[in-house]
Amino acid sequence: MENLITNGISISVQPSYQPEYSRPAMNRFVFAYHITIENLSSHTVQLLRRHWYIWDSNGIIREVEGEGVIGQQPILAPGESHEYASWCDLSTGIGKMHGAYLMRRDSDGKEFQVDIPKFEMIAPVRIN
Repeated sequence: MENLITNGISISVQPSYQPEYSRPAMNRFVFAYHITIENLSSHTVQLLRRHWYIWDSNGIIREVEGEGVIGQQPILAPGESHEYASWCDLSTGIGKMHGAYLMRRDSDGKEFQVDIPKFEMIAPVRIN
């Protein structure tokens, strides 16, 4: 599990290979990732946007950005957390992801960035 704290917000990521959805013979490797966002600050905050960079080991980099996470823009009071799961696919079975969330403090409307830690995705069939 990877963890990073930025501006009082803790982001933890746990990736996992999904063999039931992957097709290695067709160069399709699917990974799920579970994210926990925890508000360690003294302010109530809202997650507004996400921005991901996805690297495949063949040199292809994809960017994904949009509102919220899985259709939600969670509001977190101090000490609260939000968890969700999502997925991505790679064509090589080896890659990495990282990114950032755009958050807003309720008290003054200030927007700020929270970094998502870089994490690796390696299909077990690629280790041998």
